[in-house]
Amino acid sequence: MIPFGRIPIFSDLEDAFRWFLTQIHEKTGLPWAYSIIVLTVLVRLALVPLFVKQMKSSNEMQAIAPKIKALQAKHKGDRKKLQEEQMKLYQEHSVNPFGACLPLVFQMPVFFALYLVLRGFSSHPPGGQAAIDNGDFAFLGSFIPNITKATDKVGYAGIILIVLYVASQAASTLLMPNTMDPRQRYMFLALPFIFVIFVIRFPVGLMLYWITTNLWTVGQQTVLRRLMPPPAPPPTAKAVKGGSAKGGGGTSKGGGTPKDGGTPKGGGTGSGGGGSSNGRSTGKPRRPSPTRGKT
Repeated sequence: MIPFGRIPIFSDLEDAFRWFLTQIHEKTGLPWAYSIIVLTVLVRLALVPLFVKQMKSSNEMQAIAPKIKALQAKHKGDRKKLQEEQMKLYQEHSVNPFGACLPLVFQMPVFFALYLVLRGFSSHPPGGQAAIDNGDFAFLGSFIPNITKATDKVGYAGIILIVLYVASQAASTLLMPNTMDPRQRYMFLALPFIFVIFVIRFPVGLMLYWITTNLWTVGQQTVLRRLMPPPAPPPTAKAVKGGSAKGGGGTSKGGGTPKDGGTPKGGGTGSGGGGSSNGRSTGKPRRPSPTRGKT
């Protein structure tokens, strides 16, 4: 086990979140499990501006993706030059390629701090054994009597929590921005199944935090996608070529000499005009030529 509690910054975070969680519990009168859910919602509300920034950055990255691909093709053998040109492109369009990582960076300290708080609660629960007996550490009544216990120690309730964790994590991954490489997306989809062997030993309270934040992410991403839709993809070369061929009017079909206009069909000398070549003005019938007669 990594001794996070001995690292000064994590020790300070533990103290801060213990105080914050205690304030929620005492001011609202909610059991500790629901206080953790309220804490999660408050943390996610504070991070909404970062997620909005993440979505903007994702849309901007998607808009310049064709230019990035063109640079990759142009500087395929020169990695240094490619990185320089990409950085120029990012600066030109005011794009932060690392903007998508900010929400995750800010959530990790909360996760570790809450883990340390619950680990402390398991050995020294506020209110002692009497608080546990009174249901202060219960979730949904007798469903989970003590949220400081490990997830694999609460029977079938732990299995339900694991299923909820995997499903909510996968759903939040599917709603991640489209700029992610497909292979990375598949890897992120596989991670919850791999993490099961570790998270099953986490306290139930920490699983409640994780499931709540995943469900929040699903709802938040759904709303942001409607309010901030990704940019329309640029037309492909094939579509541009097809449009040019179809829409270009010109001489061959729309208005040239052979069909619409002038001499061969419309008039004067050859067919419709009033001269002697047609024969109508002289009153004599027109004789077929020998060649036409044979045919």
